[in-house]
Amino acid sequence: MMTVQEVTRAQAVRRATIASVVGTTIEWYDFFLYGTAAALVFPQLFFPGQNAFAGVLAAFATQFVGFVARPVGAAIFGHFGDRIGRKTTLMATLFLMAFGTVLIGLLPTYQSIGIAAPIILVLLRIIQGIGVGGEWGGSVLLSMEWGHEKRRGLAASWPQMGVPIGLVLSTGVVRITSGITGTEGFAAYGWRIPFILSILLIGVGLFVRLRVVESPEFEAVRKANKVVKNPLIEVFKRQPKQVLLTALVRTSEQAPFYLFITFVLTYAVKQLKLNSNSILDDTLIAAALGLISIPVFGRLSDRFGRRRVYGIGIVLTAVFAFPYFGLLNTGNALLVGLAIILSLLLHDVQYGPQAALIAESFDADIRYTGAGMGYQLASVVAGGPAPLIAAALLQATGDSTSISIYIIICCAISMLALILLPKLAKPLAAPAPERVAGLV
Repeated sequence: MMTVQEVTRAQAVRRATIASVVGTTIEWYDFFLYGTAAALVFPQLFFPGQNAFAGVLAAFATQFVGFVARPVGAAIFGHFGDRIGRKTTLMATLFLMAFGTVLIGLLPTYQSIGIAAPIILVLLRIIQGIGVGGEWGGSVLLSMEWGHEKRRGLAASWPQMGVPIGLVLSTGVVRITSGITGTEGFAAYGWRIPFILSILLIGVGLFVRLRVVESPEFEAVRKANKVVKNPLIEVFKRQPKQVLLTALVRTSEQAPFYLFITFVLTYAVKQLKLNSNSILDDTLIAAALGLISIPVFGRLSDRFGRRRVYGIGIVLTAVFAFPYFGLLNTGNALLVGLAIILSLLLHDVQYGPQAALIAESFDADIRYTGAGMGYQLASVVAGGPAPLIAAALLQATGDSTSISIYIIICCAISMLALILLPKLAKPLAAPAPERVAGLV
């Protein structure tokens, strides 16, 4: 039975960091599974009777629904995160995401239940999106608000590690499952295994999060009786510019990222006739390197400034837009692998400092809602449409040139938003006490 006792600040920081990383890992494992399945098997399982291109578009469109749901999740859970605390809210987001993922793994296909299959798939994708939408803001704030004042870029980058870890786990499980079941077996039943395995991660996540101590900045807000009654309304009343600009500043990271990990599967297999397993292997390597690169760039932002490091990342992504597809188009296994690895490494130049850059743009009493809304709105304007836009451009032009131009346009939008983004309006709360009450 859990009891309340004093824990040192170091213990509280460690628990908050671990809980944030574990939680975001589970959330992104679930979310990335859909993207991989949408590229490999969902077109024929849930959208049959169409030509190959229409099936791919339908699968990616369903994926987009999850992105549209993410700002909804940010608004719902941001409200509770700013009113009752980061910890309690994060327990709910974890359960919601896993619930949607497991049910996708159990869902009958179009052949079994007809049109009901894609309809239910859309509903479950919405549940996934709401869960992820509420997760990010709380995880980042829990870690960042416990972090040292001069190392908040590093502290906020730890939850971002959930992306490469989740990508490694989801891609790895898919790779192993497809290897064991074979191509036909994976399409028939093997694809379900990674989704159902998500249930095993719930217990781990809940155990870790139960031991977390509430964020010191939220406690400071609560003790000062400054808890906002309607955080969403307050955010758009006080800091609407920050919401819009933090969404746009992610365009150069979010849109290319989903091209680099999702659309690349379709492009490599359908356009270049490459083996999907080799692409998954390259993605695994690239994601594993993110375990190092993300905290490194987060720490560099503490030293050289969030905006400077982030701006360099934007420029590098734009410069790489044409070489990326040039390497892919060679069809050479080594050059294709180099393209995939470099694409995610350059993505991490932005992703490392991004969490702190966005979170520090909002006042502490509305930070969960504000940061979450800004972050997740980018999913609607950038991440969600990106594979759809790329697939449509490829179909219309027959080559990758227009997709590279699309990436460069995304980078231009982000650079302008970064320049216009205001700095933090109010100082951060006082440092947390050396000893606090916690559950053990």
